[in-house]
Amino acid sequence: MNPESKVRRYYDLVDAGEYEKLVALFASDVVYERPGQEAIRGREALRAFYEDGRPLSDGSHDLHSVVRDGDTVAVRGTFEGEQGGETVSFGFADFHEFVDGEIARRYTFTDRDEV
Repeated sequence: MNPESKVRRYYDLVDAGEYEKLVALFASDVVYERPGQEAIRGREALRAFYEDGRPLSDGSHDLHSVVRDGDTVAVRGTFEGEQGGETVSFGFADFHEFVDGEIARRYTFTDRDEV
């Protein structure tokens, strides 16, 4: 699967809550960075985040653009779902950096304080 397809699959798996399959897309030493929050390091920490620590739930991503440049895939879109029991809708920009066919580093930027 090429990097763009893997990134699109990532969002499908997040929305479906299929975290085991989602984590398999990432390198074992993945780093996931979100502004103002501590980086998530490693596949097991990433799994724990999606299973227990992610403040968003019951939602879906709408991808507006997916652009690949070398080993990086950039995504711009919107998310609609729940956060803290409230309905939310916001824009996001994500960057996925690939090494040896796996997502090795991920950055998320939103107009929300915490995701």
